[in-house]
Amino acid sequence: MKLILPTFLAAFLIFTTGCASYTAPGGPANMRELGATEEMKQISGDAVINQEFNKKPLASFPAAIAAVHVQDGDYQSYTYHRSTDKPAGRFTVITKREAESDDVMDRLQKMTMVAGVAPMNQMLFNGPVNSEKDIRLAAAKLQADMVLIYTFETKFYVKDFSTPVSIISLGLSPNQQARVSTTASAILMDTRSGYIYGLAESTAESKQLTNAWQSSDAIDDTRRQTEKESFTNLVGELEKTWPNVVKQYAKPAAKG
Repeated sequence: MKLILPTFLAAFLIFTTGCASYTAPGGPANMRELGATEEMKQISGDAVINQEFNKKPLASFPAAIAAVHVQDGDYQSYTYHRSTDKPAGRFTVITKREAESDDVMDRLQKMTMVAGVAPMNQMLFNGPVNSEKDIRLAAAKLQADMVLIYTFETKFYVKDFSTPVSIISLGLSPNQQARVSTTASAILMDTRSGYIYGLAESTAESKQLTNAWQSSDAIDDTRRQTEKESFTNLVGELEKTWPNVVKQYAKPAAKG
C-alpha cells in the first residue's frame, strides 16, 4: 500500500498538468497599415501614394515625443484581456508597461534635442483606434511633436523550431527544447502631418528546456523577459537613428 499511493499521486499530477495549457498572446499591430513601408515613399502616380509624398516634417526641436504600444485589434495575452464593453478597433493600445523599464525609457529622454518622452494611455483616445490618425490625434492632446508607435510580435516554438505554436500544453517532456522569439518594431512619426522620420526593429530570443515550463506563469515570464530584451535593443536602434533625424530636420526652417 505504501508503494501504490506515491505511484498513484505521481500519475495523477502528470495527468492534471498535461491537461493544462498556456495560450500564446495575440498578434502584433499591422505596421504596414500605419505607413511603415518603403514602397509608400518610392511609388508615384497614385493619388493615395502622392498624399504620402506630400506629408512634410513639421516637428519643432527640441522635440516632445509621445510613446504608445499598440497591438492587433483582437490582441489578448496572459496578462491583458480586452474589454468587451467597448467596440474594438483595428489596433489595441496597451498601457500596461511590462517591457518598458524606467531606465530604458530614460535613455530616450536623454537623447539630444528631446524635450521629453510621455507614455500615452487610454484616457487620450475618444474611441476605437482604427488608424495612425487616431493615434496622432491623441498625441496632439499631449502637445507632442512626434509619436513613437511600437509593437511586439512574440512567437513560441516547441521542439520543431520551424513552426510556431499558439497553445502550449504543460507537463511536456523535460528533454524537449522550447524557444521564444520577439521582434519589436517601431515608427517615429510626425504628430501634425504623419510624416515618417524613421523605422527601427530588433529581435530577441530565449531558449530552454521545457521542464522549466511547468506553469502558465513560468511560460509568460519568459515571454515578458524576451519582450523586455527586444524593447531594450529597439531603444538602442532608435539611439542610432535619432542623431540622423536631428541632423536632417533640426534646422531653423523646420521650426516655422
